[in-house]
This record gives sequence, C-alpha cells and structure tokens, in this order.
Amino acid sequence: MEAIAALAMTIPAAVTALSSPAQAIGPALLPVTVTNNTGRGDAVYVYVIGINLNTGRLGYVNQGGTFTPWPAGSNPPVPAPDVAIGGPGNGGTTTVQFPRGFSGRVYFSLGEKLKFFLTPDGLVQPAPWASGDANYNILFDWSEFTYNDSGLWLNSSQVDMFAVPHAVTVTGSSGVTTKTGELLNNGRTNVINAIKAQSGWANTVYTRSDGTVLRALAPGKAAGAGLLSANYLDSYITSAWNAYTSKVLTVVPFGDQPNTKYFGRTSGNVMNFTNSAGQQVASFNKPSSASVWGCDGDLPAPNDQVVGPISRTLCAALNRGTLGTIDTQPSTNAAQFYQNNPTNQYAKIIHQNMADGKAYAFAFDDVANFESLVHDGDPRSAGLILTPFGAGGPTTPPPSSSGVPVINDWNGKCVDVPNGSFVDSAPLQMWTCNASAAQKWNFSGGTLQAGGKCMDVAAGSVASGAAVQLYTCNGTGAQQFVLSSAGDLVNVAANKCVDIKDWNAADGARLQLWDCAGTTNQKWHKG
Repeated sequence: MEAIAALAMTIPAAVTALSSPAQAIGPALLPVTVTNNTGRGDAVYVYVIGINLNTGRLGYVNQGGTFTPWPAGSNPPVPAPDVAIGGPGNGGTTTVQFPRGFSGRVYFSLGEKLKFFLTPDGLVQPAPWASGDANYNILFDWSEFTYNDSGLWLNSSQVDMFAVPHAVTVTGSSGVTTKTGELLNNGRTNVINAIKAQSGWANTVYTRSDGTVLRALAPGKAAGAGLLSANYLDSYITSAWNAYTSKVLTVVPFGDQPNTKYFGRTSGNVMNFTNSAGQQVASFNKPSSASVWGCDGDLPAPNDQVVGPISRTLCAALNRGTLGTIDTQPSTNAAQFYQNNPTNQYAKIIHQNMADGKAYAFAFDDVANFESLVHDGDPRSAGLILTPFGAGGPTTPPPSSSGVPVINDWNGKCVDVPNGSFVDSAPLQMWTCNASAAQKWNFSGGTLQAGGKCMDVAAGSVASGAAVQLYTCNGTGAQQFVLSSAGDLVNVAANKCVDIKDWNAADGARLQLWDCAGTTNQKWHKG
C-alpha cells in the first residue's frame, strides 16, 4: 500500500479556465454513451467518481446518475465499495447518466475491475506509475469532466499516461455534435512504437507479461519512477531561461485581452515579470525538468489573474520548446512546437497521431487551445468512444496543409470550426489563431472550404442575423462568398457581409450575416 498515493479529486484545469455563464441549462441527468470500438474481447468496467459540486462531498455515481458519498476510510487503507458499472462489449454501447453539479473522472478498465481504496482523507485512486500499485497490471484509462449550470466540459486525458485510446463527444441543443481525441489509423500502435524508439524513452512503456502493452507513462511520471532521466530537459530549460538575460519575454496570457501583457527578464536563475506600468508582479526560479513536466514546483500556478496565467504560459512554452526562440507567448503556431532538442517527445508524438492534432499531453496543454476538450453550454448528450487498438480511425488528418486562416481586422482572431469537428451545421466562431486544421480555409470556386466542407448561410437565409455555419458543399448561393479588396467577406446571394455577432471579442463569438456597414467587425484578411 505504501506505493499508492491518496489523490484529491479536483475540477480539471481546462474547466476552471473556461467556465462562463450559460444561456441555458442542460438536463438534470445528462446521458453519456460509452461505445466500445476497441476490437478487443475484454469485459469493460466503467466508474464515475468525483465531487458533488453542491455539497463538496467526494463519492461516486451509479449508472442512473445517483450520487453516493464514499463511506469513511481508515489507515491502513480499506477497499472501497465495488461501484463498477458493466460496460459495453466490443461493438456495443452502455449509457450512464451524469448528474448536473458533478465533476470528476470516468474510469474504464478492460479485462479486470479496478481496485480503489479509502483512507480518512478520501479515495485512493489508481497510480500505475508506481510498481506497487494494486492496478499496475490492469489495462485502464480515464476521461475528466465537469457538468454544471454552465454546461459540460469533457476531455480525454493523457496528462499522466497514454493507455486506452478514446475520443469524447458532446451534442448540444442545436443537434450539432463535436468530437475530439480520436487517433489516426493505427494510432495507438504508432504512438507506442514511436515513444519506444526515442533514445532514453523505451522504459516509459510498460508491457504486461502476456504481451499486452498497458501504457506509456508521461515523462513526469516516468522520471519519478526512475524510468526516464530526471534531468532530461535541463539543458533546454537552461538555454531557454538564459535567453532572456539579454532580451524581453512578452506574455499575453488572455486571448480576449490582448492589451494585458507581462514582461519577463532573467537575472541569475530568476525570471522577473513586470506589468505595463513597470511594477513587478511575479518571479520564477529556473524550473527543474520535474517542474516543467508537472507544471508545478518552480512553476506554481495559483488560481489568480496574474501569477497563475503567467506560469501556465511559461510551462506550455517549455513543454512545447518555444521558450527562448519565440519571444511573445503563448505561441499559437503548432508547426513551431517540439523543434528543440531535447524535447517532450511524449507530447509531440501523441499530438502528431491525433486526427485533429489536439491532446491533453501535459497539464497546461489547454494554453492556446490545443487540448482535446469538448464543451457545450447547453448539452443534451455526450459520448465516450473507446477507439481501435489496431487498424481503424481516419487515415489522414482533416485537410489543412493548403488552407489559410481568415483573420478579423478588429480583434485579430481567426474564423474557426468548433473543436475541429467538421460536421454539417457546425456554427462558425471566432477563436484565437492557433494554426489548427479548424482554421485553415481554401478559397475555391467562389466558396470557402475547411475540412472538405463549405462556409454556408443556415437554411439559405438572406436575412440579417442569419447564422454562418459549415455544411456539405452543394453549389447553392448560400455558399458563395467573395473577399473584396476592401476586406468585406460578402455572401453573394444575400449581398450581405459576414459579421462578428454583437461585437463579441471573446473566443467562441458567433458569425452572422449583416448589412455591410464598413465596420471593423466586418473586415477580414487572409493570414
């Protein structure tokens, strides 16, 4: 039992960063369908555990969505009640209910039930990076979620390990389903083999005695277990840190607040940050490899509006290898990530094998929106798809190499397909530019195309206020757009302009048709 740590359940970082008032409230019980497309014959067990946000009590949820607090634990830890929900066989589905006002994890194990324990401090969760953990030889994984009055946030997680490939989905009241976390064809095998092939990384992959590859550990967990050099990233960290003894690092931590900036300079091993008024607001010691892997230690990230956001940005830049060479952070150009040596091979390889390029490969992978997260403020259902262990999945990412971003002159943000989900009726939005496939547009034959589909006016409307969306290309006037030399993006059929609705400067602002007025929220250019 000594190797098992008691872990407190917390709301995922991505959730706290994105919480906002909702326009509507989802159902009291949200149906979440677990689909088994693994191709494996193992029995599947599902667990929904976490915290009741209304009472602060830790506990579990049964298949019908009823929350029960954990009974008292003791020292030494005692086994927790068996709260496994029978999951789907290969090719099947099982639906569970998330009660509104709950945050936690959905665990899923294959072939064997997980072993949970209780101490006086709460639940002891699986920690398979420790060889003495009771779940060390079990094939399992988890997703993280929060469901409250502001909606659902659901992400696939690789922050601690990469084990069971899975995608997450949410369907909103509009009927549009968004999905992320899906691997490319043979993605699991490719990730495992690529990680093992990196010098010094082979021991981070654990194979059970029967030949089943159970998991690849994230570098922080692997280094903590003595399976990866504890100093692996030190040389890069030193180089990046020292770069700012002679130049300034500019941190712009909020995409919707471009004028909020902090300026960093290194003195000795300390990087000091000032605000625009010249006042010192934060200081960080040069972090260790462990601090970068965990985004903690020397990079503390309190839940405030200054130190935490700077720390998050620094940690993302160090994991992605852009600190030291890109002097305004966060960098949003994925093509510039993981170019340093040494680099976070784990995160690099996982992102490369995702259909939409998004993953949660380290704690603050949500900086600049590269995380595998779905969110809807008014959800009607959600899904968790256990995807193939072998062949299966998309053969290539959505088409992106030839496209260009379409950028608004007013706020500098890009026209974006939500969550990179190229489904009919996906409402187009504005988002901080990040070079993802969701923001790559091809101008072709009078249309704008992303992911093989067309920018479209909903229902072919010519009225002001009509929503601008993505839809299968069909040759109608609703999909004919011209970007004029004056920067107007005009729908030819309606003779009206693409407009940022309500002058909303935030990520997620929707697009609409409106009478062309020459205002900057209607002015566009190609990136």
